[in-house]
Formats: sequence, C-alpha cells, structure tokens
Amino acid sequence: MEYLPLILGLAGASAFAGLLAGFLGVGGGIVLVPAMFWMFEIIEFPNAIAMHMAVATSLATIVFTAISSARAHHARGGVDMGLLLRWALPMGLGALAGGLLARFVDANMLKLVFGSVGIFVSLNFCLPKPLVIADHLPRAKTANGAMAGVIGMISALMGIGGGTLGVPTLSAFSYPVQKAVGTAAAFGLVIAVPAVLGFVISGWGVPERPAYSLGYVSLPAALAIIPITTSLAPLGARLAYRLDAKWIKYGFALFLGVTSLRMLAGVLG
Repeated sequence: MEYLPLILGLAGASAFAGLLAGFLGVGGGIVLVPAMFWMFEIIEFPNAIAMHMAVATSLATIVFTAISSARAHHARGGVDMGLLLRWALPMGLGALAGGLLARFVDANMLKLVFGSVGIFVSLNFCLPKPLVIADHLPRAKTANGAMAGVIGMISALMGIGGGTLGVPTLSAFSYPVQKAVGTAAAFGLVIAVPAVLGFVISGWGVPERPAYSLGYVSLPAALAIIPITTSLAPLGARLAYRLDAKWIKYGFALFLGVTSLRMLAGVLG
C-alpha cells in the first residue's frame, strides 16, 4: 500500500504522456522524466543515478510509444518519409552518442540540460506564431546532418522523443505544423532505440541500481508505462487532426515551464 500513490502517479503521468505523444508529437518523455525523477525522490532512491534511470526508462517507453504514434500519423499522410530517411542516420548516431555520454555526465548536468531546454521549449509553445528563420530547410547535407545529430544527442540526454525539439525546429523552417508533428513522432523511434542502447551500455555494472534493471533502464517501470502510453498515443494523434491545439499547447507550456524551473532550482538553488 505504501507504493500505491507512486503507482497511481505513474499511471496518470503515463496517460498524459501518451496523449501528448500523439497530439503534439513530443514522445511523452517530457512528462515522464520529471514524474519518474520525483517519484524516485519520494522513495529515497540514490540521487546519483535517479535522473539517469528516469531518462533511460523514459527512452525505453518511447520506443513503443513512437511506433504507435507514428503509425497513426502515417495512416493520415502526416509523416514525411523523405525527410525521415535523410535525418535518420545522423539523428540516430547523435542519440547513441548521448546515451554513451551519460556514464560521464552527473545527475546535476542532466537536470541542467532538461531544465534549460525545457524552458526554451515552453517559451516557444507560448508564442502566438512559431519562430520562423527561413522559408525552407537547408539544402546542404552537412547542415541537415548537423541539425539532426544535435536534436538526437540533446533528446537522448533529456530522455525525450523527437517532437520536443523536432517540431519547433521544423516549424522554424516553415514546415507545415501537422507534417512536422507526424514526422517528429517517427523521429522518436530513430532517437529512442540507439539512445536506449547507449544507456544500457553506460549503466552496465553501475552500483545501487534497483533489481531488474538493464543498465540504467528500469524494466518494471517501463513495463508499467508502455501499455498506457501506446494505447493512448493513437487517440492523441486523431485529436491532432480534429482539435485546435492552442489551449492544449498553452497548458502544456505552463506545465513544462513550472517543471523545468523546479528542476533548475534543484541544481542552482
């Protein structure tokens, strides 16, 4: 019974993450990482690896959520396969590098990355119109590869899918928002698989990990989250094509802003 509030909290966060994954193409990790981290704090989990476990476990769930969300968007013609194929290799390599680097990055640095990027994304969601810097994506392969690689690495270190950074990036280059959301949902799979591999390798043999952990990935937590997020992601995707996302975006921006500030306060306070 002492773990019942944690289980209910994780279930609620998973439901919210699944809907957001489909609706905004954000993968769900932006909700799951802080939720799991604070739950780990409640049960006095070792602070040195709590953030690593939250990030890695979030990425493991995104593998399945991204499949569910991307299939729903692809069925509605919302995934740009050409862009996905161009960005897949550099994005995947960036994500793998992020997962491998986790072994050498302490918990406070992971919190700093999450909080700083979270504030930026929150502010971007609050803008009445997306920031636009060009009317098309760069044509040079190196520029595209660099953007994809950076998105992959930062997403891996934050434990998020491709949408949190992918959607604002594509929107900044005048990409249609629904196409950006659908393609970013597929980015989640490209990022999550190599990133999880990196976190498994990085966390192999690290002391104080809980039972049934694969590197930094908590298998029981992942197995509890996956059925909820994958079942709700298609519903979120359907809603993305029917509803005005404005108020949901503002609500999510507020949630993300408060969450990110709290994460930063824990590091800088």
